[in-house]
Amino acid sequence: MTRKRAKNALMTTSTAHSESGSTSRSISHRKKTTVLFDLDGTLTDPKEGITRSMQYALEKFGADIPTRDELTWCIGPPLRENFERLLDAERAPQAVIHYRERFGKVGLFENECYPEIHEVLSQLQDSGLRLFVASSKAEIYVRQILERFELIDFFEGVFGAELDGTREDKSDLLRFALSEARIDPANATMVGDRKHDILGAAKNGISTIGVLYGYGTLEELTEAGAHRLVHTVDELLPLLRP
Repeated sequence: MTRKRAKNALMTTSTAHSESGSTSRSISHRKKTTVLFDLDGTLTDPKEGITRSMQYALEKFGADIPTRDELTWCIGPPLRENFERLLDAERAPQAVIHYRERFGKVGLFENECYPEIHEVLSQLQDSGLRLFVASSKAEIYVRQILERFELIDFFEGVFGAELDGTREDKSDLLRFALSEARIDPANATMVGDRKHDILGAAKNGISTIGVLYGYGTLEELTEAGAHRLVHTVDELLPLLRP
């Protein structure tokens, strides 16, 4: 997100209702025992690495190259989906390969943690919550990023996609995570910044918190049906801590 703030901002912490009618409105808002975090736009700000690597891949095809700010919508959705929109379905698989040529060496570390994320995770961990990462990014990159920024030890488990695209759909990824970690969806909350996080959680019966400091807009997260919205990292504590 180009850190967009809605003109008619809600209160700092709010309950969101989907205009389209969320399938998960009946989910209880009581405190949960498990929290699943998205990575990009939620734990870290990956704008430089992702957008530069997108530009690198597009250049390989001689395509028009949007500015980095014009490519921030690519932060969050599955990579193939992005290139299908920027190019076409036929060239998208090769574009992913080109993207990873740069991202796998340089781009994944052109990244930074959001302020206060370490302190918030530390307090949540100390409170006894089970913490996990669930990202549509390839798991091999997720783990490297978490290790580089000293986040890995906060989490009981890390779930990401395979390089071949398996589990890059957030619904499939969360279904896999619930099964592997034996998580009761009724006792879990998904925290993320894009509609994919909210919709994927809803399909699995998981409550949601949309973060507006990432790359999704207020409109996007509200229409997706986020149960709660926060503008800053520290606002997560009172919603999540038992």
